[in-house]
Amino acid sequence: MSIPKVIDIVVNNNLCIGCGTCVYVCPSNAIEMKWDDYGFLIPTQLSSCDSDNTCLQVCPFNPFPEKEVETEDELAEFFLENTINKHTKIGKYNKIYAGFSKEYRLTSSSGGLATYIFTQLLKRGVVNHILSVKESSNTNFKYEYAISSHKKEIELASKTKYYPVSLSGVLKELNNLEGKVAIVGVACFIKSIRLVQHKQPILKEKIAFLVGIICGGIKSKFFTEYLAEKAGVKYNEYLKPEFRVKDFNSKASDYSFECNKTGNNRKYTIKMKNVGDMWGTGLFKANACDFCDDVTTELSDISLGDAWLNPFINDGKGTNVVVTRSPLADIIIEEGIESGELYVKELPLDKFLNSQKGSYNHRHIGLHTRIQKTLRDGKIVPPKRFGKQRSSLDFRLVQLIRMKVRRKSLVTWKETTNSLFFDKKMKNSLKKLQKATQIYHYKKAFIDRFKIFIKRYFFY
Repeated sequence: MSIPKVIDIVVNNNLCIGCGTCVYVCPSNAIEMKWDDYGFLIPTQLSSCDSDNTCLQVCPFNPFPEKEVETEDELAEFFLENTINKHTKIGKYNKIYAGFSKEYRLTSSSGGLATYIFTQLLKRGVVNHILSVKESSNTNFKYEYAISSHKKEIELASKTKYYPVSLSGVLKELNNLEGKVAIVGVACFIKSIRLVQHKQPILKEKIAFLVGIICGGIKSKFFTEYLAEKAGVKYNEYLKPEFRVKDFNSKASDYSFECNKTGNNRKYTIKMKNVGDMWGTGLFKANACDFCDDVTTELSDISLGDAWLNPFINDGKGTNVVVTRSPLADIIIEEGIESGELYVKELPLDKFLNSQKGSYNHRHIGLHTRIQKTLRDGKIVPPKRFGKQRSSLDFRLVQLIRMKVRRKSLVTWKETTNSLFFDKKMKNSLKKLQKATQIYHYKKAFIDRFKIFIKRYFFY
């Protein structure tokens, strides 16, 4: 039986992110998305594949892409023709803002701007349908991409879901939908959609607007199971997980995880600060995320993220950072400000870059270490724009330990499915990572202070 190239080359090299666009374009219908052993959705072979490499060409982590769409830079030239500015860390863009929607802020994970933009797209007749993530009626999933055609339906999909989803099912509905659609997604999903549009130009008109979510990494469903256990619900008995329950009287980062339990309506909650660092450690994260250098969803019409910087971080109601990349995105934001529906102000470039500093350090500076380690292990990686420059020894050590922690977290949860046993088995590895990270930060702070001293006393 011939193996689809996306499985042979991407899945078997642990580079799959689960976007599912390969399933959508497969002319042989030879693959479908299924859970793997580590809580990720991956394409799985159903039958012999007698098609060309179409499935591979739309994969965002394809190690052998066509030169004209090799990276985000080339794709941006195709799809973002009318942008004014360009920055190596941001991509092509028009303006940068920070703020929130007055109507949707309190019912959304951040500042409610994604919900506002979708309602505006429908109201203006730009699109007829929104493809976003909602609670699933399928017992095999907690969440999945679904179609919203009215404001009320959009509001049901207004919160962040740190749970694996796939575009495969909803994209197959495109041909049955009248009118145009907008889609929300993280960077790799947005890239896969652009690759599909490049292969099928008719979809450039059908998919009229893309909202990009600035992402800290795709998590395994093990992440949700672990949080449910920490909140007091067995890993296989939780329902309706909520990942960003805000505390309006605290900081934006002081949010909670919440879920229900099979058989009762009680809410089980735990503050995320009591769980530990789920993002900086790479726990439960997909391996493919270690080879993503797109921090700001560069190929979307508009990019939205959390404003993790002062003074916004002190407001528990939530605030978005915004990067506009198309004329329509600018119009929606500017008219929202004029109407009073949005409280949004332009954000200086340096402040925006600082809001994503940790992600830039990991995805750009740390990429060289991860690429070299993977190549030494005899595996392949996709072409990247960053990662060509060697970093300091202490930072390389952080990256290597973090790679081990990521892998170990998945293997350990698969073996234990118990949060107490998991914490015990991960304790020493996380301590090593913490110590290595502290050494790196201490050294960097010393060097930064020394540079300021030299500049102040010898160049002024």
